[in-house]
Amino acid sequence: MLVKDIRNCREIVSKDNTILKELLSPLKDDVKIRYSLAHAKVSPGGITLPHRLKSTEVYYILEGNGKMRIDDEWREVRKGNIIYIPPGSIQQIKNIGNETLAFLCIVDPAWRVENEEILDENV
Repeated sequence: MLVKDIRNCREIVSKDNTILKELLSPLKDDVKIRYSLAHAKVSPGGITLPHRLKSTEVYYILEGNGKMRIDDEWREVRKGNIIYIPPGSIQQIKNIGNETLAFLCIVDPAWRVENEEILDENV
């Protein structure tokens, strides 16, 4: 049995400027799954850098309000929303509220640094 406590997971700032805690990964944990799971945060007024993954990604918004970009479309998102991000799509999320925007990131197949591209574009 594997049980983890999020309070004991190391927090990092990812290449796209998201504050992340990697919770579960078949690349690092003894689990037989294809996906990885991370807890992400964006501070009030913050926005992630435009980026794309080779993998499929799903966000589940835990707290806060944001504006999500997938390719050329922007939509407001809030607590309880689930966002499907197709592989290869340009993605970004902006915190438009007064509290931390917190969400889970599920990446399938599991996230790898070489499968993420940070884009250099004006937003």
